[in-house]
This record gives sequence, C-alpha cells and structure tokens, in this order.
Amino acid sequence: MSQKVVVIYSGGMDSYTVLNKAIRQGYEVYALSFDYGQRHVKELKVAADVCAELNISHKVVDISAINQLIGGSSLTDDIDVPEGHYEEESMKSTVVPNRNMILLSLAVGYAVSLKANKVFYGAHSGDHAIYPDCRPEFVQKMDDVCRIANYEEIEIVSPYLNNTKIEILTDGLNMGLDYSKTWTCYNGREKACGKCGACQERLEAFELNQASDPLPYEAN
Repeated sequence: MSQKVVVIYSGGMDSYTVLNKAIRQGYEVYALSFDYGQRHVKELKVAADVCAELNISHKVVDISAINQLIGGSSLTDDIDVPEGHYEEESMKSTVVPNRNMILLSLAVGYAVSLKANKVFYGAHSGDHAIYPDCRPEFVQKMDDVCRIANYEEIEIVSPYLNNTKIEILTDGLNMGLDYSKTWTCYNGREKACGKCGACQERLEAFELNQASDPLPYEAN
C-alpha cells in the first residue's frame, strides 16, 4: 500500500511540479488548496482541473475569513499588485502575513486525520528574499514543531527549498510536465500580465531553460 502524503497545491508552477514529483515517487497524494481571498483565485480552478485529470483526491478549503484578522497584502486587499522583479523592495507588498504557517498547520491537521506522515509544499530559493515563510530556517523550525505537535509525527517536505525557479522548471520539463496547466500571475485577469514579480520570474525561468511559456500574456 502506498504511503499517504498531503501536498499543498496552489495551482502554480512550483506546487504543480511538487505534486507531480510526489506522485512519481510513488506516494498516494492528497492535494489541498486554499481560498484565502487571493485575487488570483483562477489558480484554484487550474488546480481542480489538474487533480481531476490525475484522478487524485483534492480539497479546496475556504479560509478567506482570516482576512478579518490579517491584511495589508496586495494579493488580498484593494492594493495594486506591484510590477517588477522579486528582488525589488516593492514586492514585499505581496506578503500575506503568516500565510504559510497557517496553511501548513491546517495541512498537518489534515495529514493526521488521513494517517499520512508528510506534508509537501513548494518553497524555493527564489522566494527567500521576499517571503520569510519560505526560508530554510522557517521550514526547519516548522518541521521540528510538526514532528511533536501531535501524537503522530508529521514531516514537512520542501523538495525545492534550495533550488531556483529555473531549476524547478528544468526538473518539471525533464518529467515532461505541461505548464499550460498552471497559473502564476498575481493579477486574476483572463491573461497573465507579464509584469508582476510572479510573471517575470516565470518568464525568466522559461527563457533560461530555452523553452516557450505556454500561457497567454497580455500585450505590452
């Protein structure tokens, strides 16, 4: 019998690669997505379509009520999403306070209920500059806590923690993954904007892999 694992699956290219990596490693995958009021909610539709195609369990949990407590992010509040690269100071407005700690805590609870012993999520080195909850020290401490928070020990697994988006895409392309089945743009419009940090990092990853991004982009 395959070992059960929970994969936090946003519908973006990083978590899509993690999801498929876990499947290829032989795990019985339970995908978990969160509606936290993000303006790019389109990613959840993409996630649902992928899980249906792969015939894997998928739950979408509405936690948008947390926005009564936490705010100030351009991903959830009425604040313009900044344009530019992740290295720029302005991109800090895309931080949702304590998001990954909240999501990991819920995913760990789900894992315990399933009798799974691992939770996967897609933190990577390109996020380290802007997002404290994607840095190695955060992941290590969360792993420590989640091993003792319940009677059951749950491991936090971030397979690309020390890899760049470019390297994640390389791995995914080597697996033959179709990235038209992902959504990255922080603006929730019909086409990707090509200007926000998420789009720019994605486009850079495709360019450096000498590959074409299959997503449609708005004309500049």
